[in-house]
Amino acid sequence: MSHEVAPEWVHVQYPERAGFTEVYGFAGSQGMVNLEGVRFVPRGRPSKTLAVYMHPASTLQLLPVPRAMAQAGVHVLCAGSRFMRNDTALVMEKVVLDLGAYIRHAQEAWGYEKILLCGWSGGGSLALLYQAQAERPTITATPAGDPLDLAGARLIPADALIFQAAHLSRALMLAEWIDPSVIDEDDPDRRDRELDIYDPACPHQPPYAPEFVARYRAAQLARVRRRTAWVKETLERLKRAGGAELERGFVTHRTMADPRFLDPALDANDRRPRWCYLGEPATANTGPVGIARFSTLRAWLSQWSPDDSNAHGPRCARSVTRPLLAVENSAADAGPPPHTGIIFESAASRDKEMRTIRGATHYYQGQPELLREAVALCLDWMGRHDLID
Repeated sequence: MSHEVAPEWVHVQYPERAGFTEVYGFAGSQGMVNLEGVRFVPRGRPSKTLAVYMHPASTLQLLPVPRAMAQAGVHVLCAGSRFMRNDTALVMEKVVLDLGAYIRHAQEAWGYEKILLCGWSGGGSLALLYQAQAERPTITATPAGDPLDLAGARLIPADALIFQAAHLSRALMLAEWIDPSVIDEDDPDRRDRELDIYDPACPHQPPYAPEFVARYRAAQLARVRRRTAWVKETLERLKRAGGAELERGFVTHRTMADPRFLDPALDANDRRPRWCYLGEPATANTGPVGIARFSTLRAWLSQWSPDDSNAHGPRCARSVTRPLLAVENSAADAGPPPHTGIIFESAASRDKEMRTIRGATHYYQGQPELLREAVALCLDWMGRHDLID
């Protein structure tokens, strides 16, 4: 049965003191954080459960899964963070506070009794970080050392979680996607041909030898760590200077070069070869929307450094004890194949299930039957966990 859905604009506001403004305009410059979202309420179908979808940097109301869930009768909130549509200055710990404000509003203003936290795509590691800090709070500062007390924020734990078509974390994903051929961060045209998988003259071509993959992965991690060392040195220099400059933006070139994009035999699944979720991989590698392309110093440490980010999916999952459904799309071109299973195995919950939607792409583009399968899977699981009225 398909329900008529009435979209409702949502505004949540809460106070915050900040040392400087990191988001545009009214959203953070007036001593208040202003958040916008969309709630989908099926007409004539009250519910005590709200499914909350949130991505650190994107809005999700135009994507197929949240709306399809609402049409199936689920109350859905698509929550936007203060950094929506621009992750340049995004600090994951602040996004956790934003998510906490929505969940508190859902219970105190709207009267929902149960919260289902849905971590779709990049929202997966956010959901795990939030839930870990709601169940076992530990964080009192950002990775840059700025005070931010999640331990004292009184975050409300979700009653259950869905980890769907998601990845381990933004930082761990960058370590698997960044182009290790870049020799000079200030001149991306200086590259090591031995590691430039998009160069036709590269001596290593798919299918890649295991020895090359191991060397490539090590070089990727080494580049991320060199970038992180520069970030920390720069941030410390600004702090020592004691002047008005508190933050700095920078560009990291060529960040979309996972060998899995070109070699379908690596972590084989049903994905399209020589393709990624941003399109043709070589073009995405140099384009303006590749992951971590633009960043501030603090955002890099919080989002993109695998050694510093608190949004580390497997580590966070070890603190999550509430029921968990992990859903893998077998033809996904954004969430790497092993990631869903890693989260499933890491989760501390004794009540956890993992399911696979065979042939499903990341966005279910042109796959209405697989979208229906995914929704039915979630509804069945919700029903068995008393999350449907």
